[in-house]
Amino acid sequence: MKDAVLVDARDKATIITLNRPEKANALSADMADGIKLAINDASANGSRVIILRGSGKHFCAGFDFGDFDNLTDGDLVLRFIQVEEMLQTVFHAPMPIMALVQGQAVGAGADLAAAAMRVVAAPAAKFQMPGPRFGVVLGTRRLAYRIGNVAARQVQIENRSLATEEAEKLGLIDQIVDLEYWEPIINNFTEAYSRLSPTVTRALADVTRPDTRDADMAALARSVSVPGIKERIAAFRRSASKR
Repeated sequence: MKDAVLVDARDKATIITLNRPEKANALSADMADGIKLAINDASANGSRVIILRGSGKHFCAGFDFGDFDNLTDGDLVLRFIQVEEMLQTVFHAPMPIMALVQGQAVGAGADLAAAAMRVVAAPAAKFQMPGPRFGVVLGTRRLAYRIGNVAARQVQIENRSLATEEAEKLGLIDQIVDLEYWEPIINNFTEAYSRLSPTVTRALADVTRPDTRDADMAALARSVSVPGIKERIAAFRRSASKR
């Protein structure tokens, strides 16, 4: 089986590619762990910046429900915790991370983009965070950090799909760029964000981003520990399939 996460280590940059295009890069446990490992390895190897991207038509379709019928409530809880750990690794990475988003960024996929320091999206990209519809509180503080508390609450309650123009206006993305220009975007990001020393870069990050890791994990644990998580997700999936 091909690697679910591809890593391209360049001179100053590490490019991490979600590599399950046939599944719209839905996050499996292996993929979540692979992203976390790739970021830790990039840090250990002295990479100055990281670029996150998805292969195929979509950035990331969120939580992988491919084996849903075989999962128990406990399995689902563990999977959500693994995803939260991965998102925390992205958000608290010692180097700047840029997400390049095309197609759909749904659920944990939208959370993954929001956890990056900079987000560049293709013109037709869309973002949606349906987790609260089945009772899961995942990534909300990081979303609020980017777009504000009230806007984050509104977006999640409404389960609204955000096109690039609205996402840019809210602050969820920083720039809208056609895919054909992404390589120059990568080069410019690498050059601009590797000018300072690693020590100063990390110090700036530490004083400009909140550390709410324990609170975020606690909020997630409370939400997924309510009995019946599997049935709530199943009901949401049935409802979504009828639209």
